Amino acid sequence: MSAKRTERLLTLVIMLLSSRRGFTKEELFQEIDLYREATSVAAREKLFDRDKAALREQGIPLESFSEDTLFDNDNTVQRYRINAEDYRLGGVTFLPEEYAVLNLAAGVWDQGSLDSAASRALRKLSSRSVDGGTALTPLIQPRITTDAPYWDVVWLALTSRAPIRFPYRAASTGREEVRTVHPWGMGARFGHWYVVGYDTTRRAERFFRLSRMTGEPVLLKGTFDVPASFDMNQTLSSLSRSEPDRTAVVAVRPGSCQVLRVRKDAEVLQTGEEWDILRVPYAASSPMAAIIAGLGVNARIEEPQELAVEVSRLLGSAYDAALAAPEDLEMTEGVRPAPRRKSSSQDHLLRLLDLVPYLLAHPGSEIGETARRFDVSENQLTKDLDLLFVSGPRHYPDGLMDVNIEDGRIYLTNARDLAEPVKLSMDEACSLIVGLQALRELPGMRNNEAIVSAQTKLTAAAGDAAHIGTAVATKLTEDDIDPTLEVLQAALQSGVRVEVDYFVPTRDEITHRLLEPIRIFLHQDTWYLEAWSVDSDGLRNFRLDRIQSAALTDQPATASVDEESLTRDRRTVSPYRSGAEDHTVTLVLEPRARWIATQYNADAILELGEDRLAARLRVASSSWIPGLVAGLGGLAAVVAPEELRDETLRWLEAARAHQALA
Repeated sequence: MSAKRTERLLTLVIMLLSSRRGFTKEELFQEIDLYREATSVAAREKLFDRDKAALREQGIPLESFSEDTLFDNDNTVQRYRINAEDYRLGGVTFLPEEYAVLNLAAGVWDQGSLDSAASRALRKLSSRSVDGGTALTPLIQPRITTDAPYWDVVWLALTSRAPIRFPYRAASTGREEVRTVHPWGMGARFGHWYVVGYDTTRRAERFFRLSRMTGEPVLLKGTFDVPASFDMNQTLSSLSRSEPDRTAVVAVRPGSCQVLRVRKDAEVLQTGEEWDILRVPYAASSPMAAIIAGLGVNARIEEPQELAVEVSRLLGSAYDAALAAPEDLEMTEGVRPAPRRKSSSQDHLLRLLDLVPYLLAHPGSEIGETARRFDVSENQLTKDLDLLFVSGPRHYPDGLMDVNIEDGRIYLTNARDLAEPVKLSMDEACSLIVGLQALRELPGMRNNEAIVSAQTKLTAAAGDAAHIGTAVATKLTEDDIDPTLEVLQAALQSGVRVEVDYFVPTRDEITHRLLEPIRIFLHQDTWYLEAWSVDSDGLRNFRLDRIQSAALTDQPATASVDEESLTRDRRTVSPYRSGAEDHTVTLVLEPRARWIATQYNADAILELGEDRLAARLRVASSSWIPGLVAGLGGLAAVVAPEELRDETLRWLEAARAHQALA
């Protein structure tokens, strides 16, 4: 980023806020030295035009007007200013408990588009909060991810009200068609992001899942109006999962295939010494075939025939991929971090505009704490303070800010025009409003007074940007999870143990556990319980959708947990724990299976070209790996260790032969 450009932009903001009458270009060029460094008059004009666009892009309300209405189109008599009332955040004060729930709302966003927006919004609101030192440790920790394909493009179309055109493969027909849509809202449910809007071809409101877009959406010229009655929260509630409308008859070995036995509405038709016969409902062939393929020789499709054919195809493809898997791959140590987006001059400017009101509201702030709050190093914070000191009009020394650092504490004065935070931008308002809505929908938090009052105040402070609350929504829990969530939350609040019956797919069994709940968190659309297992005498994570029953006990929770390691794990929000007895497994993943590296926290990766990836995983047991590979049908293959590679080949060969006998 260019410090000179940031200084020029900051000085421009200071000047344009300081006068209701505004300034002409010539007056600005005289006062701001950095404009005079342009190599020519044309270069200076272009520089000014770029700066105006940059400020407006960041939501700063730069106005241009003419004092003489006869010359509205004559740039030589144009004046410029920033209307202070439009610039400043609406006057509102948050109580300690309200600011604490705003922190929780900001924390629901996973790393992505709105994660940084939530942090910026919190910084602005910190100067409007009463310092009570209140901090909440959430018992339930939801997470909202924005890593769906083309999320940023659809978000831009939504917030700018621009029509979009994109190729789309419909789930019902499998055909790819080009759609033109007026996006009215976006929402996340069932682990997917959807855009809802007016389909110009069908001439009706339609849902579109972002993951089914087969190419990048294109923003079109023009705009549109959103119906006044549209509310994404209500629209998202009308979306439902595909209900099972088919039935499979499956022969399973006694005591095995619990994943089918515990399925909702599954029925045992017949029991026997060698085989039990189950009737199992399902909605789509592909996921059902993947489940049965992963059961190997323990399951066999009796009907329908097309499902049996799909299972055989998956097993055959998995076997071929296992034979063709490369050998002796040299893995890198450690997962390559995602590239961090370079900070632009506009980002730097926004940080400085947030820093000034924060320091004025918290005189004597400690350097280290301030740097952490703004997510910069102490060295970068010192550079920011130096930049604040030199920014401002040259011929008005009284307009320059005074920055003093005494005993590691910061004191800022003479910054009246920047004393108020900038109003919330659309993405900042969205991050907190939608975050609060997500918290409010969780069991046990629907009538939380602090959430309700914070949401009311935030909506008032956001002004026009608050309408995004009806355009973006998420639904993070469903009816089948809510009862279990309520029992576990009651255990957390009362500090007692719970008894659960838990399905363990890697061992194909249902076990009875005595647990001391610690927290509940959401990871990639799956809810997990972090708990101390009394039976195993250790910390474990349990998927809520695998808990068959949960009941409170009258036994108090007594386990002592290392808070430091717990805090570290909470920051990573991962359901997978590594242990000293873990095994390492290396898989080759095709593009459609790259998610495994993230899902299972690969500790080393190697790019193989054509978007293929080798990933090394740490697992407590490798017994479930052949079933995973089988269900993926050729999208993954075992590379190492050699014993597991050979075992997987034998497993797949036996499963193929077993299905061929059906």
